[in-house]
Amino acid sequence: MKTMKGKVYLVGAGPGDPGLITVKGLECIKQADVLIYDYLASPVLLNYASKNAEIIYVGKKGGDHTLSQDGINSLIAEKANKGFIVTRLKGGDPFIFGRGAEEAEVLIEEGIPFEVVPGVTSAIAAPAYAGIPLTHRKFTATVAFVTGHEDPTKEESNIDWSALAKGIGTIVFLMGVKNLPKITSQLINYGMPSDTPVALVRWGTTPRQFSLTGTLENINERVKSIGLKPPAIIVVGNVVKLRKTMNWFENRPLMGKRIVVTRAREQASDLVKLLSDLGAECLECPTIKVVPPDDWKPLDAAIENISSYDWLVFTSVNSVNYFFERLFAKGKDARALGKLNTAVIGPATERKLFNFGLKSDIVPKSYRAESIIEAFSDEDINGKKILLPRAKEARPILPVELTKMGATVDEITSYYTKEVPDSADLLLKRLEENTIDLITFTSSSTVKNFKAILPDNIFETQMKGITIACIGPITADTAKNLGFDVHIVANSFTIPGLCEAILDYYNRSRSRLET
Repeated sequence: MKTMKGKVYLVGAGPGDPGLITVKGLECIKQADVLIYDYLASPVLLNYASKNAEIIYVGKKGGDHTLSQDGINSLIAEKANKGFIVTRLKGGDPFIFGRGAEEAEVLIEEGIPFEVVPGVTSAIAAPAYAGIPLTHRKFTATVAFVTGHEDPTKEESNIDWSALAKGIGTIVFLMGVKNLPKITSQLINYGMPSDTPVALVRWGTTPRQFSLTGTLENINERVKSIGLKPPAIIVVGNVVKLRKTMNWFENRPLMGKRIVVTRAREQASDLVKLLSDLGAECLECPTIKVVPPDDWKPLDAAIENISSYDWLVFTSVNSVNYFFERLFAKGKDARALGKLNTAVIGPATERKLFNFGLKSDIVPKSYRAESIIEAFSDEDINGKKILLPRAKEARPILPVELTKMGATVDEITSYYTKEVPDSADLLLKRLEENTIDLITFTSSSTVKNFKAILPDNIFETQMKGITIACIGPITADTAKNLGFDVHIVANSFTIPGLCEAILDYYNRSRSRLET
């Protein structure tokens, strides 16, 4: 336990899109000993915390607080007084209806050093993501932020409804869904025209974003008819009209699609980013973890005798990473490979090899073991010696066929994949809630381990209506053999190729519905 007095960072986490965290806010997350976060702070941001950090969820969901505000204040002070660096991660901005000032006042009383790191407030971000500029020279030069949920213990409101209704061009209400009837009636009663445009933006800046428009006169009925619930912000003013042409975020092609990414967590980021940029809500449920072999001796021995080989063949990014990890551990570098020819499967593996200073001699047109075999048909490898460091579970076709061509192949395990059961609870919960649209598989091992997670008695029921997308035919065949109904198989066996196939599938589905 630390003994010196710590420090507290009151950090605005932004409105939901983790990409809207500030650079300084991210630094505070990374250096925290204790991370205390809210319901509205994106859980993705927790991935940036130190492995040794204590992470504490304090709720702050409307009507359902894990801790009261007083309890949160005491918790922050307690941790800081023990000498810890505390990052208090708050949705939006800590000083815009975030009660950050109350937390700061407690820290001042306790003599605890603190800093405030502003965040992007939903009052600005949600309208922007809905295509609503809060100010516009042709519409208004004034904007007001108003709480839609005043302190219920106050004897009377301190909101000047007359000034809002007659003197402000755009009004943004936060936390006001439950009080929407009161808000609209007050504005109309104090002189705002009943046909003034209104928009509600729910889950702003996230893939779950949904916007509803109307007027002061009819918005209550529209909200009631679809059962719109918090969290949502309310925008009142003529700038709402601009949404018709400026709606950029909700028009993305995969908007609202909930997609499971089963790839190993260390490698999932590129797939998650591509799908998220297209509008999808990605649920990371890694079913595999890439780990080193139990014994490095075979690979180390091959590296010690690397000059005896003619070819070095890599079938994945992982095989490149682990090979060079051992190469460096043995005190060697890329110069030791100067006389070897190299072959890779796929552009990602080619790029990874190039990052280590080597340009591959063979990059087949198609990204599978069969295509490497085809590429080697133009090479004289009779009597040649080939080193093949790769996954323990890899298909045998490559060493078998290269041996038939007269080569001596040393196939050495450089890594293997193991099942990750940690995702099971979250995955089963989402399946039971029917909140999954599509599942992606990027290798046969992701398919096998995903199937192992699901109890046999619910597999058929839970997979009904869910689209299955596979990175290539080998993965697709594995899925089919295990009972999955495969809908999408990428033509280009890469992550971008998989995303392109998913996009094409949904575009074709939309076209069928429109005809």
